[in-house]
Amino acid sequence: MKMISKLGLVLAFSLAAPAMADEPGPGGGKPPVPVPGEQVYRMVCQTCHMADGKGAVGAAAFPALASNPKMKMAAYPIVMVTKGRGGMPGFTDMLSAEQTAAVITYVRTNFGNAYPEPVTAEDVKRLSSPPAAAGH
Repeated sequence: MKMISKLGLVLAFSLAAPAMADEPGPGGGKPPVPVPGEQVYRMVCQTCHMADGKGAVGAAAFPALASNPKMKMAAYPIVMVTKGRGGMPGFTDMLSAEQTAAVITYVRTNFGNAYPEPVTAEDVKRLSSPPAAAGH
């Protein structure tokens, strides 16, 4: 019983402490902390494509990213990650252009892939935005 009351006191004090919030407004005034491509891969991609990038087959088929010649042309993974295709969802609502560029650069330089040219956020924005309306 004492353990429960101590836990209750700790919880009460932690809730009573002032919140250490950022500045008010959308996003605050601090720039977002960059997330390395490897971290994005572990948090988002690894679930389906596995830790070694070799993909998996089971209830669904998840293609290998390891030693994948489709990674050579940066446009292919950019379109796949941003727009999705087949069972692959698009991640534009989840990942920023910077995070998308970082994870694609990570995959293109790891798992037996040797495509060292980095993908930039500008590349991602250019290839993931809808085409401009003609005649305007």
